[in-house]
Amino acid sequence: MKAVVPPRARTPVQLLVALAVAVMAVLTTGAPPATADTSVSAVAQALRRNPVYVDPAASAQLSSADADALARKIKDADKPLFVAVLPAGYPTRNLFTDLRTATGITGAYAVRLGGRFDARADSAVLPRTAVRNLVTSVQGEDTRAQLTDFTDRALANMGGSAPATWGASGHRGGVSSTALITAGAVLVVGGVAAYALVRRNHGRKAAEQRAALEKLRVVVDEDITAFGEELDRLDFHPAEAGADDAARADYERALDAYDQAKQSMAEARRPEDVRAVTEALQDGRFSLAQLAARREGRPLPERRPPCFFDPRHGPSVADATWTPVGGAPRQVPVCAADRVRLADGRDPHVREVDTDWGRRPYWDAGPAYGPWAGGYFGGGILPGLLVGTLLGSMMATPAYGAYYGTGYGDFGGYDGYGDQGGYDGGDVSGADFDPGDFGGGFGGGGDFDGGGGGGDFGGGF
Repeated sequence: MKAVVPPRARTPVQLLVALAVAVMAVLTTGAPPATADTSVSAVAQALRRNPVYVDPAASAQLSSADADALARKIKDADKPLFVAVLPAGYPTRNLFTDLRTATGITGAYAVRLGGRFDARADSAVLPRTAVRNLVTSVQGEDTRAQLTDFTDRALANMGGSAPATWGASGHRGGVSSTALITAGAVLVVGGVAAYALVRRNHGRKAAEQRAALEKLRVVVDEDITAFGEELDRLDFHPAEAGADDAARADYERALDAYDQAKQSMAEARRPEDVRAVTEALQDGRFSLAQLAARREGRPLPERRPPCFFDPRHGPSVADATWTPVGGAPRQVPVCAADRVRLADGRDPHVREVDTDWGRRPYWDAGPAYGPWAGGYFGGGILPGLLVGTLLGSMMATPAYGAYYGTGYGDFGGYDGYGDQGGYDGGDVSGADFDPGDFGGGFGGGGDFDGGGGGGDFGGGF
């Protein structure tokens, strides 16, 4: 009789491997075949696996290669941006609200529907004003250019991180075997993956902060250089005729501010550190204004914020009414020259900065400029100046502090990771979201004067 040899006990590693094989076998053999279902639920399921979905009936609008390239760009940026390309006849009633509910992930959702384009987003990721501005900026473009431009601009401005549910491949409705195998592996090594995800998120935020600081460095260096040139033009000598102790003290404070600004910028490690630089420059310019008044025998100026349109213009002399494009009128501090220009119906001299889509006013150039503006206009004045602008809308959201710090004024008290409750971008929040962020009819091109509320861009069906 053949001896029966009892099975050897398996090691934990062998058990882990066996479990992985079993899970992947079940997933790959039991996976249902891809179907032609293109309901909102099917679109949502596809978007949970990949940032770009192309309806089979709309495949002529965006090629598979272009869709894959767009998906890679979004994944590489690690942002919760979802893009769907749908045929012209697709039902639009409550489209964004239903899609957001079915997907269940906090993020921004863009839809190309036939020849039309629109988008919505959770306000924690991208404020409504920012969404409207971005949608308006790409109207009239063909599908590929429109989705590429919108994606580039949205990724540069939105907060949050990519959802963990995104796989490595596939942008259409079917479930690939690769994604299922990957899911099985994740089930087995979930603890390790979770740890790696935490480390990656912290590393990503640090990288984004460094990138934002480099953007700011260019602008701040221009400011410091301009202030140094003002000091040279003043040509003040402490021993010159008529100089008194008060004038010498003004000059000394201006020199100290110049040195402090340079030192603070050299030591800056995060975007919020820039506020100390622009605060020092603002103090220095006020000291120069006082010194100039003493030398010319004029009354000393009152302490006022700098010119809103470009702080390099120096301290403001008055408040004037100004209306940003698509926004409401507000009073802003202006220098003497810009006050005359506005009174004459001309455009003020606006501080523009480089962006990925050309030169833009600093308040329309992205969130990194919040700390820079906060040093010049800090405290309660800044929110009122920036209401309705792209920068102001972003700074008013909880997600802002997670990336650019809270050194920009009185827009909130969030910590370095935005942990103040609610859901950050990429979190699975299910149906727990503000329906006002996704309501309104599809279309309208982001018109500012369209009817409706709660995110309605006007001109809906």
